[in-house]
Amino acid sequence: MAPRPGTRKKLRSGYTTGACAAAAAKGAVLCLLGREHPGQVSIAFPDGSRHAFDLCRYGGETALATVVKDAGDDPDVTNGAEIGAEARWLPPAEEKSIVLVNGPGVGVVTKPGLPVAVGEPAINPVPSQMIRAAVLEALGTEACHQPVEVKIFVRDGEVLAAKTLNQRLGVVGGLSILGTTGIVRPVSAKAWTDTIEASMRVARAADLDAVLLATGRTSEAAVQRRLQLPEESLVMMGDYLCYSLEAARRHGFSRIHLAGMWAKLVKAALAVPQTHVRNGILETCQAAELLARLGLEEPTATELRRANTAREIYDRLQAMGRFDLVAAVCSQARLQAESWSDLPVRVYLVTAEEGVVYVTD
Repeated sequence: MAPRPGTRKKLRSGYTTGACAAAAAKGAVLCLLGREHPGQVSIAFPDGSRHAFDLCRYGGETALATVVKDAGDDPDVTNGAEIGAEARWLPPAEEKSIVLVNGPGVGVVTKPGLPVAVGEPAINPVPSQMIRAAVLEALGTEACHQPVEVKIFVRDGEVLAAKTLNQRLGVVGGLSILGTTGIVRPVSAKAWTDTIEASMRVARAADLDAVLLATGRTSEAAVQRRLQLPEESLVMMGDYLCYSLEAARRHGFSRIHLAGMWAKLVKAALAVPQTHVRNGILETCQAAELLARLGLEEPTATELRRANTAREIYDRLQAMGRFDLVAAVCSQARLQAESWSDLPVRVYLVTAEEGVVYVTD
């Protein structure tokens, strides 16, 4: 049944890559132990709850099991990905009882600043703990005997990784196995902020003193063509404007480059901390009132209040030759960004057609 007009459908949560890898690892070890296809395995989550996962594949020529990731209603590039594990016994001399390695589609860390050491498989600490706990459950009384190697893989993980920021963060060869709770929350703010934090840690580990915060790939690419900054300095903040500015201060940067298109910079000038439309549509009357405060004549401001979009306002200012007001909005956005970050900020106004069209002092 369709939701009533004016109501919002409750979004469905899903599972992280880490949780799926842990379930697959348990299945693979059960296969190694000669157990029949269980169809489904249950694993423990960090909060103590238990969740069941259907196994997509099981057995074959090797001790293998896979899970198809269900990310719920989150627009995750790994939704529907087949995440698997292979298990094999190691010689008794092996020091560790459980050895995790990366298989096809799982990356390796190549830059410092991430929670995993350089040269190690890109399996974050909480997923690593979940995998080990699931393997121990499967081993049972076998846990004190022969050590076991578990190889985590993601089918087509290299292709999926190209759609993420992994390469920039220093994860090469595939995806990261992520998650802190085992659960993916739809359109997760935490996923965004975690990525922002990871990007900044990588930039600091590279001994950089400035970052480029961009609202999107077009803005970022336009400013990067001009500045040619080290790749590690590029931080895709999306709509998390205030959060990113405050994070830059916390991470110890000394200056910020801020790239965005007109509507996002107008929101910054209006002190809107989170610029996604779901957090408040930019009413053209608000933009017109801002312009009036910055010096636009009232009759013209009244006309612009009736504009359909922020971009229409920009185009009309351009047609009137009022680039002084465009510059004033950018300067107001800079002042607000500096207020949030306590750092010097340079703002770059970008359009899809022309690239960078204005830079504040």
